[in-house]
Amino acid sequence: MKKRNKKDDNFLDIIPIRVAEFRWDADEEGLVTIYVENRGLFNRIAQKFLGKPEISQVHLEKTGSFIWPLIDGERTIFEIGKIVGDHFGNDADPLYIRLSDYFRLLKNCGFVKLERVKAE
Repeated sequence: MKKRNKKDDNFLDIIPIRVAEFRWDADEEGLVTIYVENRGLFNRIAQKFLGKPEISQVHLEKTGSFIWPLIDGERTIFEIGKIVGDHFGNDADPLYIRLSDYFRLLKNCGFVKLERVKAE
């Protein structure tokens, strides 16, 4: 039997899951702000001596603010892409390349986990 390789998985079949530690809200225009608590020794020192805030705010742009609430732990990246494509049309092109890059960025920032779809 062939050993399964992570590279064999299709990135579009991955389910993004928001990391629960980050609080977020949307303003009246639907733009999302994610709140990041600055913890740890270095951050405490920076807060005390450099005036760094205890909580940083990450403001998402229009497309990111549309995508963020769609991350429900159930939808795959492909399914989210279909919704984004229907909403933004050609303005989202090249849709899946941009969406893959966006989810990698969210993952690298620690805002989402990317879970592989379980084989049935």
